[in-house]
Amino acid sequence: MQTFRHEELEDDILNDLLEEINELYEASEQTLIELELRPQDNELQRALFRSVHTIKGDLGLVNFTPMMPILQHVEDLLDYLRKGDIQYTSTMSDLVLLSMDRVKHFVQSCIKSGSAQYDESMLQRLIDCIVKITPDNATEHERLLSQAVKVLDPKRDISGTEQADASAPDRPVTLANTGIPKGISAEKQIDILFFRELMKPIERRSMYWEGRGDRIAKLAFYINKLAGSPIDEDQLAVACYVHDFGMAFMPLKVLHKKDKLDENEFNLMRSHVYKSSRLLEHLGQWDEARKIVMQHHERVDGNGYPLGLKDEDICDGAKLLAILDTFDAMTHSRAHNGHVKHPKKKAVVEINKVAKGHFSDKWMKVFNQAMGQLLKR
Repeated sequence: MQTFRHEELEDDILNDLLEEINELYEASEQTLIELELRPQDNELQRALFRSVHTIKGDLGLVNFTPMMPILQHVEDLLDYLRKGDIQYTSTMSDLVLLSMDRVKHFVQSCIKSGSAQYDESMLQRLIDCIVKITPDNATEHERLLSQAVKVLDPKRDISGTEQADASAPDRPVTLANTGIPKGISAEKQIDILFFRELMKPIERRSMYWEGRGDRIAKLAFYINKLAGSPIDEDQLAVACYVHDFGMAFMPLKVLHKKDKLDENEFNLMRSHVYKSSRLLEHLGQWDEARKIVMQHHERVDGNGYPLGLKDEDICDGAKLLAILDTFDAMTHSRAHNGHVKHPKKKAVVEINKVAKGHFSDKWMKVFNQAMGQLLKR
């Protein structure tokens, strides 16, 4: 490992740099999701190229040189794409997001401690994979892209065998790059994109946490796969995005109240599950998601709401979402009241303390297994 120490720079410059990288990362994530639906859309291809080019230029302005070669070669790849010389694939999406994520963590480390460690050998292996992708070897692109992704994320499966059993014990399970499942119909992807975009202003109005739907969905996918994928991923995705839709229609004085809610206020707050589930009422393809949304505040001991269901009557999706909804609330501060943000390991401990009677034993075991793996990274 090598250590990079940056020049003395004002905090405002570094914070502005990280803020722009975060914005461009989110924009690129959205662009890549849309490219899954419209892989030939040249405007989307150009937008992705511009985002990577801008981040590379920003790094150059502050002389954060170690990460610039990665972005240069990703930019060259996207240049081929926007010119129509190569075709877009989902693996290209993984490569772009993983590369940008690596850059983001590098910058965050520099801001936090004045230095960042990086593996020059790994970066060179990555570049060696990318430079081999040319317009003249189209049949090799997927293999080379998979190798590049494997360099960035060694735990990721690169077999390319779509028919393989996702629950097989030797198949690595990795955290998704987005909250939009792959391999589903364009119609369903468009629906999920709609719900994802719908929730952004609603989270702001409710003073909830930016990116909450994506965080919960990605973690839900990971845990569901560890469990052998008993929950339909597309239904799970929709539920993760819209389960708190009804919060937008709560009075602000209730949403922002710092003291304990009185009985009337608590009953009003509990009604959000009905409002959220009604969003899906006439969309038959999302019936399972609607059930997950309706039940995600039920408890296995029957003391939850709105129906007081017990363990065997609560669907798996709702049992999983109940845990992740609590975990995300504990690990991300609310904007309005200075809610104490727990470190992730402490949050896992606290959830286990209250799990009996509240959460499913089965899903708590998988949650603990997942967090044990993720928090080691």
